[in-house]
Formats: sequence, structure tokens, C-alpha cells
Amino acid sequence: MRILLLGSSGQVGYELQRSLASLGEVVALDQPEVDLGQPAALSTIVESIAPVVIVNAAAYTAVDQAEKEPGLAHTVNAESVETLARAAAARGALLVHFSTDYVYPGTGTRPWLESDETGPINAYGRSKLAGDNAIAKFGCRHAILRTSWVYAARGKNFVRTILRLATERDRLSVVDDQHGVPTAASFLADVAARVVEHHLQSSTTPSGVFHTAPTGSTTWYGVARALLDRARSRGMALKLPHDGLVPCTTAEYPLPAARPRNSRLNVDRVQQVFGVRCVDWLEDLNRVVDELTEGASR
Repeated sequence: MRILLLGSSGQVGYELQRSLASLGEVVALDQPEVDLGQPAALSTIVESIAPVVIVNAAAYTAVDQAEKEPGLAHTVNAESVETLARAAAARGALLVHFSTDYVYPGTGTRPWLESDETGPINAYGRSKLAGDNAIAKFGCRHAILRTSWVYAARGKNFVRTILRLATERDRLSVVDDQHGVPTAASFLADVAARVVEHHLQSSTTPSGVFHTAPTGSTTWYGVARALLDRARSRGMALKLPHDGLVPCTTAEYPLPAARPRNSRLNVDRVQQVFGVRCVDWLEDLNRVVDELTEGASR
């Protein structure tokens, strides 16, 4: 079985190369072999590779830059995804795609359900929602894994940035009024592999959107506090004192793109349909911090 993986060098794509390897032949592509800014070329790529499964981990993810480049964000996150959905439908292939909590308006306090009304508040969220809708429109077998606050032991992400800044600064302000679920790329990739396996084993597996994240929730400040406490316990030398990490509000840390205040996700459906176990967010965070601080006390 041949699996086409797009976005193979990203945080999730890197982990997907590992998690999908036991399921078949993985053809892993990224720039410059494939450019989602040129949607027309994708049909030819899919036709030449002839995959049974397409896993799309590529996306325009520069949230603030998308406010300046909404057209490019839409091309990558919506038009290219529509092309993939058409190609998957034509081949009868399964399409696994990654979406985002940013498709929701961020109101309220309860975790979002897949059935809740969407309403993105920035250009990035609008482009991702357009891609999700395109997949549903063309009716291919699909699983849209809608996740939040992705991080990993590699690449550019919040966890690595906070660890770096904590070695350089003696004071750091982090937003404490946006609530969500930090998600390890490795966890996301493992769930995606289970989804692929389940679809291939059963023709009755439902298509649709599945919230895919750990359980529980926190704030960005909560993530920073937890990861720095873990790093200290591992013997990592930090310039930032314990009381140097201070909470702030979204208003005190303005950015070009609006952020949702509530990004909590209800993950009951993905657990029930695919039999996956969504662990508490802190479990994965500790594991990744341990990896990043390996040998820190030596």
C-alpha cells in the first residue's frame, strides 16, 4: 500500500514518517518537490504516485503573516486542499488532513464539539475552514483531525521558544487568558496512523471532523509554568527565576491576528470511533521537555 505524505519536514510530518511506516510504503514529499502555493500541480503528483492514502500535513501556519497575505494563505490552506480532495475522490483514496481550533470563534468556556458552529476570527482560521469545507464538499473518504497548540522537540514552537528565552532573560510575560490544549506532534501522528489503519480495515468507518488533542486544558502561561518547572527539575540551568515568569492578558500582548480565548476541544468522538486514548496534556509535555533537556544535569 502506498501512502502519500505531504509536509514531511514539518513538526507533524516528521513524526508521521515514523508512525505511518508500519502501514505501507510512505512517499514523503515537501518543498521543493511539492508546492501548495501551486495547486494545479498537485493533481499530477497524486496521479503519478497513485496512493491509497493521502496524508496532508502541509499548511500555511504563519498566523500573523496571514493577515498580510490572506490570498496566499487561502491558496495553500483551501485551494490546494480542494485539489487534493478532488484527486482523492477520483482515485477512491482516503484523505487525512489536519485542521485547527482557530476555525472556532473562541467564545464561551466549554470545550468545542465537532458539531458546533464555526466562526474564525482571523485570516488563518478562515483559510483553514475553507479547506475543511472543500474536503466535505467533494465527498472523498476523509478524516479531518482538528487539533490545537501543536509543539514538538524539533522545529519552531512555543515550548522550544520558552525554553530558549528562559536561558536568556530574567523576566518573561506570557498570556494567561487564552485557554486551550497543548498537543504534541508525536501524539497527533500516532492518532493519524490509527485513523488510517481503522479506515483501511473497515469500509464503515465514518468520515468527518475529529477533534484530536490531549484531555484537559490550560493557558499559555500554564504551559510555560509547567514546562519550566519540569526543566528545572531535570537540572536545566535557566536565567529566568521562578518569579520571573509573569502572567499577562491578551490586551497586554497585542498581535496582528486575533486569537480565540477558548480553544478547548472535546475529544470524545475520536476516542469512541477509533479507540484511541487521549492522555492528559501534561503527560506528553513532560515527555517532550525530558527529551529536550536530556543530559541537562550532567
